[in-house]
Amino acid sequence: SNIGSQKERVVTEEEWLQKWEMGNIGFHKEQGHPLLQKYLDVLLNGRSGLRIFFPLCGKAVEMKWLADMGHSVVGVEVSEQAVKEFFSEHSLPYCEEPVPEISGAKMFQSTSGNISLYCCSIYDLSSSVVGKFDGVWDRGALVAVNPRDRQRYASLMISLVEKNSSYLLVTVSYDPNKHKGPPFYVPESEIKSLFG
Repeated sequence: SNIGSQKERVVTEEEWLQKWEMGNIGFHKEQGHPLLQKYLDVLLNGRSGLRIFFPLCGKAVEMKWLADMGHSVVGVEVSEQAVKEFFSEHSLPYCEEPVPEISGAKMFQSTSGNISLYCCSIYDLSSSVVGKFDGVWDRGALVAVNPRDRQRYASLMISLVEKNSSYLLVTVSYDPNKHKGPPFYVPESEIKSLFG
């Protein structure tokens, strides 16, 4: 497959913010993702009380679902609107505070303390700020990252997970010559080279 047509494509932070402002969020799913339900036991691996990371989380309903099961959920999202909509749509009270280590970043945390959403660029995060995770639900993050940033993204994700963590990744398969993305086409061979 020729992915040359997508290789140079760049979607700016402003474009993502605009998608949220315009309500152009076809990527948001009102119902929990069936693949998370199907592979939940793989993610949890018989463990409870996990720290689960949602990269480029938007207002994913699965965050509340997993938090309600007793897990601690951390997400990162560039759109403050998306983060606030998540809390309001689930009627969850929250507090908002600056993140001292990241200029301009805010952290929105549910009053119950089990959901923390960072509003900043994912590339500003590090394990010294957010800690490490037992699980990752990547349902649209890797495929949304600009193709030229994939290696940087994968390296960051690897640095954020514990040794025995589970990483669930959803990608999309299509002819990249017919669609410019996002979501971008990420062949399985590239996933293997990124994550080993």
